[in-house]
Amino acid sequence: MAAVIAALKPLRRPWLWLGLWWIAVLAVVVVCLMPPPPLPPLPDNSDKIEHLLAYFLLAAGAVQLWRSGRVLLGIGLGLVAMGIGIEWAQGAWTDTRMADPMDALANSLGVVAGMATALTPLRDWLLRAQARR
Repeated sequence: MAAVIAALKPLRRPWLWLGLWWIAVLAVVVVCLMPPPPLPPLPDNSDKIEHLLAYFLLAAGAVQLWRSGRVLLGIGLGLVAMGIGIEWAQGAWTDTRMADPMDALANSLGVVAGMATALTPLRDWLLRAQARR
């Protein structure tokens, strides 16, 4: 446990932020595996934007929490694997969803875009927001 805290940025209430991030990860898994809600027809492939945004937010959230590039690389790879695994699970384990390689691609692009925030001033947005309080 001490190693996890040491890998995190010096945030106030690091366990709160880490817990919220894990809840978001779990929410993505659950929403992707549960039956889709009945919605009016949407434009073809519009769900790819939802996939990209969800994984962007997970990856950008990770950038806010962890300080090490090596840890972030591992998390990024883990999120890509999760996105691919969820797509596989949708095809193998559910009758209401189907696997779509383009969804896996959108998930992966979202991870790359979210991780890219580590190269911008946004990488420490949460630290700066806490310092202002």
